[in-house]
Amino acid sequence: MSPPARAIDWRVPAIWAVLLTVSVFAHAHVEIANETARGVRMSYGAALAIQISSHLVVAALLPAIYWLHRRWPIAGHPRNLLIHVAAVVPFSIVHTVGMAALRFVWFGGVLGETHSFPLTFDRMLYEFAKDLIAYGMLSAGAVALRHVLARPVPPVIAEAVAKTEPPPSEPLPERFAVRRKGREVMVEVADIDWIEASGNYAVLHVGDETFEIRSSLTKLEGELDPKRFVRVHKSHLVNIARVVEVTPWVSGDWRIRLQSGAEVNLSRRYRQRFEALAPVRA
Repeated sequence: MSPPARAIDWRVPAIWAVLLTVSVFAHAHVEIANETARGVRMSYGAALAIQISSHLVVAALLPAIYWLHRRWPIAGHPRNLLIHVAAVVPFSIVHTVGMAALRFVWFGGVLGETHSFPLTFDRMLYEFAKDLIAYGMLSAGAVALRHVLARPVPPVIAEAVAKTEPPPSEPLPERFAVRRKGREVMVEVADIDWIEASGNYAVLHVGDETFEIRSSLTKLEGELDPKRFVRVHKSHLVNIARVVEVTPWVSGDWRIRLQSGAEVNLSRRYRQRFEALAPVRA
């Protein structure tokens, strides 16, 4: 099984969404002003559609820019700067062709209007000059956001967070005292193969022996070392060190075989917990 995916920092797409939205409206106003200066009347809706088509393609290309900066960071080596300069060419081609296609679909296919956007060499060269600046601004934004969002927490805030953290938990038990035939028997936690729920009791399976203690399975799960014991079923806890084999079973469940020869179900509901400690590789 592949390692768990890294959590997404949703602040990044949220910030870019705000920036691109502001840019759409700002560029729409500029578009109208430019057309008015040329003596051409343009509606605000048309200006918005033109800018939205451009910014949608830019938004789709942002992950590629982030990947390029992770793979070839500008500060990593002088040649990386040349790689980013060269990347402007495919960036500009995809951006220009993409926004032309979106405008064709919107104006021609949806509105039934004529919109001229010829992909001539002069037009591509004009868009490349703009995209050279756009790529630089997007790259600067990506680097700046990474720097700002990765800044360490100020000491005052860190101290406040530390004060709100719960106190250290009690030491985990190393053995249980269970009653058997009128006497107390000590059972080492490390020797337990698996634990089974049985009404108001829990049954400790230790090799060929079983011991009952008055406790719920949920309570025991909270008392035992989570790196050693894992819930694999609503009625079962297993000692991960005692697992010798995991095989597919029925309805998406799996079957766990322990060193003692006992077998218990690994329910789909709890498989993620199990694989966090013992990844099952195909």
